[in-house]
Amino acid sequence: MSDILIVDDERDIRELISDILKDEGFATRLASNSDETMAEINTEAPALIILDIWLKDSRMDGIDILKTVKRDNPDVPVVIISGHGNIEIAVAAIKQGAYDFIEKPFNIDQLLVVIRRAMETSRLRRENQNLKRRDVASAEMLGTSAPYRALLSQLDKVTKSNGRVMLTGPAGSGKEVAARYIHAHSARASAPFITVNCAGVAPDRMEEVLFGRETPDRGIEPGLLEQAHGGVIYFDEVADMPLGTQSKILRVLVDQQFNRVGGTDKVRVDLRVISSTNRDLDQAIKADTFRQELYHRLNVVPIAVPSLEERREDIPLLAEHFIAEFNASQGLPQRALTEDAVALMQTMVWPGNVRQLKNLVERVLILGDGTGPIEARELPGDDENGGDDGRVVLSGALATLPLREAREAFEREYLLTQINRFGGNISRTANFVGMERSALHRKLKSLGVVTSAKAGVRIAHVDEEVEAAG
Repeated sequence: MSDILIVDDERDIRELISDILKDEGFATRLASNSDETMAEINTEAPALIILDIWLKDSRMDGIDILKTVKRDNPDVPVVIISGHGNIEIAVAAIKQGAYDFIEKPFNIDQLLVVIRRAMETSRLRRENQNLKRRDVASAEMLGTSAPYRALLSQLDKVTKSNGRVMLTGPAGSGKEVAARYIHAHSARASAPFITVNCAGVAPDRMEEVLFGRETPDRGIEPGLLEQAHGGVIYFDEVADMPLGTQSKILRVLVDQQFNRVGGTDKVRVDLRVISSTNRDLDQAIKADTFRQELYHRLNVVPIAVPSLEERREDIPLLAEHFIAEFNASQGLPQRALTEDAVALMQTMVWPGNVRQLKNLVERVLILGDGTGPIEARELPGDDENGGDDGRVVLSGALATLPLREAREAFEREYLLTQINRFGGNISRTANFVGMERSALHRKLKSLGVVTSAKAGVRIAHVDEEVEAAG
């Protein structure tokens, strides 16, 4: 995409324009009809096209070529030239996406000004897209826990293919970050990554948003599918996509083409599709709110994104990352974490997952005093977990039990929390709670606490027989 393609059925004009542009430092290619033009474009898209409207002995005229170029290579600017110019033709060309319209015989200086402006506009648009993609790539994945490593291994396996991926997991767990990771490490990394917020678009507008539209007044308005051409389209919370739109998306996945709303021309697209959901799509299918055929098309490679509670070991690393991020982006203080703060964060309940952790870190940095280390008392839940005098406040259920049963219930819950905090690692748990490993094993057995593998990590839970007896 470094030269200018000149399309005109008059050889003298083609060569004249080419010689002028070469003198100005541009590389050029020449074409005399639509077949030669499309062959040149299909070989390699040019940086800009100078296109005559009227082409003798050609299957397509300039407007037809313009439509095809804007459909398949929307980023390539097209300057229309014609010796039969009139207002109607100029308006038609601009509506179809032409950058500008120049009448023959044209002024060379005027042509050069238009060409430079068109190429500068195209360059700025590409730089803007690249900056957006670079910003996206900065949302890196972090972790060392077994569930995180298992997730990363699955993502790495799908980056080099074009297979459709369905990411499942609770809200806030990082499904979009995983989707962006796939894109950033794929052959499409330099192409667009376009997100469709299926829950955030009004159902009656979804088709215009996805497919774009054509109107006599405003011409062509590309939709998100067209903007994602060559790259990745990401359907965020795909279960919220309107049922009527689902059937049309299914057709796009089969044919890789569609019509804009109000248009008749087929728009071809080359897309990789990644979807995500925090809902049970099998239940949605049974409830007739999600098409089974679409599910099978999207769910070629299913990947589960673990919740934050399944990867508690990663909480300190994630929190430190967010602290550094807020320091760089908002100038908030770069504060360390005390061991007590880390311990409390690893034992907290995180229904909002990684997103909730990020919000918590931001809140603490905004409301905190000074630049010293973050302490446990600054985290939410301090009032519930203990007062300023260090007393532990009992829950209502625990306070109603006899001492022996209350102690046993407390020990069971405490050890469950600590084991899961350390990813099922008994040695690290024993070291933290101050017990010999063998003594901890005996204590766990007496309390009915066992561990089992889940998502690549050992999770502690109460033995089913003990729960049944309780």
